[in-house]
Amino acid sequence: MPPKAIIPPGSGDTVRQLALSPGVLSGGHLFLTGMTGSTPTGEMPADPESQFRNAFDKIGAVLAEAGLGFDAVVEMTSYHVGLRDHFDAFAAVRRRYVQDPFPAWTAVEVAG
Repeated sequence: MPPKAIIPPGSGDTVRQLALSPGVLSGGHLFLTGMTGSTPTGEMPADPESQFRNAFDKIGAVLAEAGLGFDAVVEMTSYHVGLRDHFDAFAAVRRRYVQDPFPAWTAVEVAG
C-alpha cells in the first residue's frame, strides 16, 4: 500500500504553503511532522502552557484523522528552548494527553 497523507481539517493552507503532510501513514505506522505551539492562525502565544496545549492538540488532530488516539504513540521527541525554565509545565501538560503505558520520550534543549 502506498503512503497516505493524513491532513486534518483546517490545515490545508499550511500544507500547501510548506509542501508537507502533517502526518503520513506508511506500512502500518503513522509519522508526524513536528508541531509548534502556534494557534491555528499562526500566532505564537506568550504563555508556554498555551503553546504546549496547542502542540498536543495539533498532534491529536492528526492522530484522530488517522483514526488513532494518543494511546497509539510509542515514541516522541520534544525540542525546547529554555527546557529547565518550563520542564515541569511541559511534563504536566504532556501527562494530560498520554497514559500508561507511556510512550518513550526524549526531551532535547535547543538554542533557538
